[in-house]
Amino acid sequence: MVKDFATIDPATEEKLADIAQGGVEDIDRAVIAARQAFERGSWSSMTPSQRQRILYRLGDLILENADELAWLESLDNGKPVSVARVADIPLTADLFHYMAGWVRTLEGSVVPVSDIAVPGAEFHAYTLREPIGVVGLITPWNYPLLIAAGWQMAACLAAGNTVVLKPSEVTPLSILRFGELALEAGIPEGVINIVPGAGSDAGARLSSHPDVDKIGFTGSTRTGRGILKAIADSNLKKVTLELGGKSPDIIMDDADLEVAIPGAAEGIFFNHGQCCCAGSRLYVQEKIFDRVVAGISDYAKTIRLGSGQDADTQMGPLVSKNQENTVLGYIQSGLDEGAEITTGGHKVGDKGFFVEPTVFVNTNSQMKMVREEIFGPVLSIERFSGLEDLVQKANNTEFGLGSGIWTTDLSNAHKVAKAIRAGTVFINCYNVFDAAMPFGGYKQSGWGRNRGKEAFEAYTETKAVYVRLDGIHHTSFACG
Repeated sequence: MVKDFATIDPATEEKLADIAQGGVEDIDRAVIAARQAFERGSWSSMTPSQRQRILYRLGDLILENADELAWLESLDNGKPVSVARVADIPLTADLFHYMAGWVRTLEGSVVPVSDIAVPGAEFHAYTLREPIGVVGLITPWNYPLLIAAGWQMAACLAAGNTVVLKPSEVTPLSILRFGELALEAGIPEGVINIVPGAGSDAGARLSSHPDVDKIGFTGSTRTGRGILKAIADSNLKKVTLELGGKSPDIIMDDADLEVAIPGAAEGIFFNHGQCCCAGSRLYVQEKIFDRVVAGISDYAKTIRLGSGQDADTQMGPLVSKNQENTVLGYIQSGLDEGAEITTGGHKVGDKGFFVEPTVFVNTNSQMKMVREEIFGPVLSIERFSGLEDLVQKANNTEFGLGSGIWTTDLSNAHKVAKAIRAGTVFINCYNVFDAAMPFGGYKQSGWGRNRGKEAFEAYTETKAVYVRLDGIHHTSFACG
C-alpha cells in the first residue's frame, strides 16, 4: 500500500497536496535505477558537447518556468514569490548554465615521472578525471530548489554522475516539478531519481546504502554527524557536508551606517532568518553601538509579515509549526538567561507560522541563543572594543560558515577577513552568492564546498595511469 504525506502552506496551515512517501524499498529501487543508468553510460558516456547542451537547456527551462517555480516555492516554503522570482529561481538556472561550461573540462594531465621505482625505465604517465558513480543527495527546506538542483545536482550531473535525491519532506513541490523539466531537457531516464520521504527511513537508507558512491548533504550539524556514522558503518563512501552556522557580522565604527545598518538587518532577516550563513551574531564597535541597535530595531519594526503570495509581503512565515516552536523556544531561553529584547519576540496571528523579527541586546557567548543555530529571524548584538577583542568573539563558536564586515578601512577589512575562521567573508555586503564562488564551512560547518570549480571536482575521481614504453618486462616493484 502506497503511503503519502501532506505538504502544508505555512501561511495558512492548510494542506497543499498529498505526496507519495518514499521509504527504504523506494530508495533501493532508485539506487538500482541510478546504477543501471550509470553502467549503461547513457549520461556519463554521452559526448561532452551533448551533455553540455542538455544542462544548458535545463537552465533555460528553469527560467522559462520561473513564475510557476517561484509560486510553488512560496506556497511550500513561505518565502515571498517576489524573492523566489528574483533570487532562488535565476540563481538555480545560473548554476546549470555555469556547470554546463565545466563539462568540457573533465580532463586529466600528462605527468613527467622519474625512474626511481624501475631504474632506467621510460614511462608515459597521465591522469584521468572520471565521474564517481551513483550519488545520493539529501537536501533541506530553506531553499528547496536552489540547494537541491543548483548547489548540489548541477555539479554532480556535469561530472557525469547519476543521482538519487531525497528532498526535504517539508518542501517537495518545486523539486518534483524540476524533475519533469529535467526529462524535458533531455536528461535520460534513471539519471535523476527523486524520492520524497522522511529522513529517518529514506534518508537513513540512502546514507548507508552500499551501492551509493557519494553523499552530498546540506542541513544541520547533528544530522551531518548521523550521516557520517552511517557512512562509516557501510562502504566508506565519499561525502560533502554543508552544515550549520552561527555567523558573526561586524560593524566597525568607521562603517557607512546608512549602508551597514540595513545590510546587517537583511543579513539576519532575509529568508526569515532561515539561512545557513545568516548573520545572527552582530558585533558593533562601542562608539556606534547605541546608534546601530536603534537603527536595526527600527528597521525590524518596518518589515511587513504576510503570505508569500501577497505582493506587499517582505517576510513570510517560518516553514513549519516545528520550526516556529523552535524559534520561540530560543527567544524564551534568551529572556530566561537575562538578555533584553529591543523589538519583536512574539508569534503573530492565529493562523500561519509567523514570528516577529527579533533583536536582543545584553547577550554573551554563554547563552544558548548565542551559541546555537536558531534558523529564524533572531539577532543578538554585542559590543567590541579593538580588533583583538573582536576576532576572539567572532571565532568563539563551533561553527565557521559565513561572516560579514562593515568598514571603510580596507586594511582592517582584510586583516579581519584573514583572521576569521569561516568559509565565506562578506565585506560591505551580505548574502551575495555566485555560481563560480565556492561555499562551505570551517570547523563543524561541514566538509568540502558547493558551487564553483571545487564543487565540480568533488564529484569526480582521479585515476593515475602508467604506461611503460621501453618494452614489456615481467618484473615489477610495488609498494602499498
